[in-house]
Amino acid sequence: MKNISFIIALIGLIFISGCEKVVDIDLNTMEPKLVIDAAIKWQKGTLGNLQTIKLSYTNSYYDSQIPTVSGATIFITDSANNVFNFVESNVAGSYVCSNFIPVLNRNYTLTVNYNNSTYTATETLKSVPQIDRIEQVNNVGFTGESTEIKTYYTDNGTTQDYYLFKFKPSFTAIPIYFAQEDISFQGNQIFGLYRSDKLEAGQNFEVTLSGISRQYYNYMRILISISGNNTGGSPFQSPSATVRGNIINTTNEANYPLGYFSLSEQDYRNYIVN
Repeated sequence: MKNISFIIALIGLIFISGCEKVVDIDLNTMEPKLVIDAAIKWQKGTLGNLQTIKLSYTNSYYDSQIPTVSGATIFITDSANNVFNFVESNVAGSYVCSNFIPVLNRNYTLTVNYNNSTYTATETLKSVPQIDRIEQVNNVGFTGESTEIKTYYTDNGTTQDYYLFKFKPSFTAIPIYFAQEDISFQGNQIFGLYRSDKLEAGQNFEVTLSGISRQYYNYMRILISISGNNTGGSPFQSPSATVRGNIINTTNEANYPLGYFSLSEQDYRNYIVN
């Protein structure tokens, strides 16, 4: 009986081995697109004069190297007709301006000239309230083993405002993003919530709160939804669908770039988990 069982098992193994077939899945079905990472960030209490814009191309699923873009001409013009030039640094694809002047509620227009095409976008520099305080609550969640970090701030109450939280615990290289609007807490104090069972005493927990436009809020909500950010994804990883930003190719509108031109005042805290 044991011999019969062994023979049957051997025949089954030979059958399975004979049916093996290598299947190549082509995940690179899209032509590379230009990516313009043009997020102007003004930390409270700083001059905000040093700003960076990065250009790259999308790559295939299997390629770990991000193709950078050199040789572009980039500048930003504000509504007071000031022109800020971004010059390519010694880091390929990274363009730097050292004399940028951030002014709250002022309009700014981005212009990128590259490969016989011109890309433009216009946005407004949005303000942000300061972070009032950070509170920690231990032993919460379904298992009672999670830790909550609440970051409180006070909405100004006079305008319709939109905010973006960036949470960066030290145990992961990928930050978590959370977009919030003040429609239900005009003029009141509110908090952004982060919860995890991986937070431990002594870890750094970085929080950045940014003021953003309504259009950028809608864009980020879509990206966060696609990336599954609530489960630890990042909206700046390759999304499962193409999400168009506010940057237009004025030379050939159909050949639009990826990325977004945004300007935000922001407040930053580094909290030590206890």
